[in-house]
Amino acid sequence: MKKIGLKDIANHVGVSVALVSYVLNGQAEEKQVGKEIAEKIRKTAEELNYRPNQLAKSLKTNKSNTIGLVVADINYRFSSGITRAIESEAKRSNYTVIFGSSNESKEKFHELVNVLINHQVDGLILVPVENSEPSIKALQKSEIPFVLIDRNFPSILANTILLDNYKAAYDSTVHLIRHGHKRIAFVNYQSKLTNLLERTRGYTAALKEHGIDHHHEWSPLIRSGHVESDMKKAIHDLTAVQKCDAIFFATDRLSIAGLKEIMKQKIRIPEDLSVFSFDESEAFELFSCPVSHARQPLEKMGKIAVTTLLDLINKDKVINQIFLPTEFVPGKSCREP
Repeated sequence: MKKIGLKDIANHVGVSVALVSYVLNGQAEEKQVGKEIAEKIRKTAEELNYRPNQLAKSLKTNKSNTIGLVVADINYRFSSGITRAIESEAKRSNYTVIFGSSNESKEKFHELVNVLINHQVDGLILVPVENSEPSIKALQKSEIPFVLIDRNFPSILANTILLDNYKAAYDSTVHLIRHGHKRIAFVNYQSKLTNLLERTRGYTAALKEHGIDHHHEWSPLIRSGHVESDMKKAIHDLTAVQKCDAIFFATDRLSIAGLKEIMKQKIRIPEDLSVFSFDESEAFELFSCPVSHARQPLEKMGKIAVTTLLDLINKDKVINQIFLPTEFVPGKSCREP
């Protein structure tokens, strides 16, 4: 089957190849091409099933109109949600997204960044993993445009789109305090990631400012490779030993693991224990008691990440760190005051 080119469209419409090129490259208005002829050219291109030569186009414009995206774990609800949001926003500007998952590995993260750069992407949107600072610093030296989302490193000044993790955790803890809870536990991962550390900081600050003494035993840390066994011990200790009346889980995955263990130990929600999750999960629908949670603004985060990256690609060198609020979604997992 013959590949349709600009000349075929030009001959079909009866105009010059240059005119067709202007229209299909989005320069119709700039080159003062009439609306009727421009529409006829677009319609003919569609009817003839014209497909632009992206390689030739990128050589001419020095742009590939592709964005590289690296998420931490594609099985994570945040990753799939943010990927959809970024793809949708990129499409509005005629950009294609190529993405990969680092699976929380700094080696895989470094490898993916290099693969995407070798694919001549115009810029990168990255969810960095723990200990990936060297890869980010190397990117800065290469001057390849990039934006960090969800996570950051305080030692690296870069364009970053983040949740206000501190405020979200603070407000969520205050919600539990206002519901009459005095012994509130906070279950987090054992991690050096700033977003998780900020959630712990917000939780402890809320307790302190409301006159509640925080006990170290109320904040067990779960190892990512031992979630089931660590969670089993944590739930037992928090309920049977520490007598906590509420548990705040730092992520949706921890919430699911915690809820499973709470059910195994035959603890009633919210009669015996109130539960709050930092983020939502589709799995919450499987539990008889709707879980109160803080919802992340994935669509807004994805839109801002894309527009920020496109500004960088277009040589806007301003560095911004944007903090977005979460939305509180009430359920029935927290007892009424």
